[in-house]
Amino acid sequence: MPPRTPLGATLRPRSVISAVHLRASLVVQSPFITKANFSATTSTREKSSAPPSPPTRWVSDVRARIGKCISFGCNPAQVQRAASIVETLAREWRILSAESEGFLAGGRAGLENQQVVWGEMDSFGHVNNANYIRYAESARVNWILHFAVQDPKHQEAWRDLMQPKRIGLIMKSITAEYKFPMTTPDTISAYHRLRTCPEETQHPSVKEMIQSSKASHDSNSGPSSTSLILDCIILSHRHRRIAARTFEDVAIYDYREAKKTVLPDFMLDVLRDTWRKQEERTTWARERIWGLLKEVEALEKETWDREEAVEDFGGAQK
Repeated sequence: MPPRTPLGATLRPRSVISAVHLRASLVVQSPFITKANFSATTSTREKSSAPPSPPTRWVSDVRARIGKCISFGCNPAQVQRAASIVETLAREWRILSAESEGFLAGGRAGLENQQVVWGEMDSFGHVNNANYIRYAESARVNWILHFAVQDPKHQEAWRDLMQPKRIGLIMKSITAEYKFPMTTPDTISAYHRLRTCPEETQHPSVKEMIQSSKASHDSNSGPSSTSLILDCIILSHRHRRIAARTFEDVAIYDYREAKKTVLPDFMLDVLRDTWRKQEERTTWARERIWGLLKEVEALEKETWDREEAVEDFGGAQK
């Protein structure tokens, strides 16, 4: 397991994501999708061709269904197929769970393999609610800094974005939705996504964001030009499902003028490219999940879901 990421250093009031002077000399031709060609190269969620969302607890469901198939007895070929499904689930569950909702996993895109320690629990015996905000905060910082690697021409600008200088990002509001009480020992991974396309102009309220959270990646609400609307999920590795969600409104702020401003063009290009990747990976992950579910269904029809199927209790054959 990698060394624990220090979280305490990130707790600074209203400076979760701060700013940098974006010099004109840094605004060069971008390798990413630009405003001129964005509409021709990517779709909105309203027009997305992604398959439907998988069941909320598809990971645990697949494990239980495979177990039932085994309990009714499988021939060697069926055992091999069941083992292949279980192996895929063990290897890919986290990526598939995140990316099926548009959260880009892997690399430095978030906070991965963060150990949950005893000191993060409270007197009620579960992880204190405030710690989920800290997980999301660290994931958000990593998500922003990852763009320095993704966009090397503006590497210095992306890295300096964490300093309160001129143009920066300030947390306006964050709302958490808790799914179940997580305890130690456990490990978490947290990922962010753009809730809306950078080209859209309507700004949803926090209430609307929460109400539309179940619709998740299929929603079509948009941000204002002076803010970013982000979603975050916190995955429990022990339970293999989402432990909490956060809904974040991040304002774009000009410290020189002491007022809101808009994102620089090079940032918009990168965010549009990120949006496109979110759409692509959502389609890939959902197709992958539904493919696994079809494999499980086929195995069920060959084992317990057939006429004269009898559960194998392991007794000796007569």
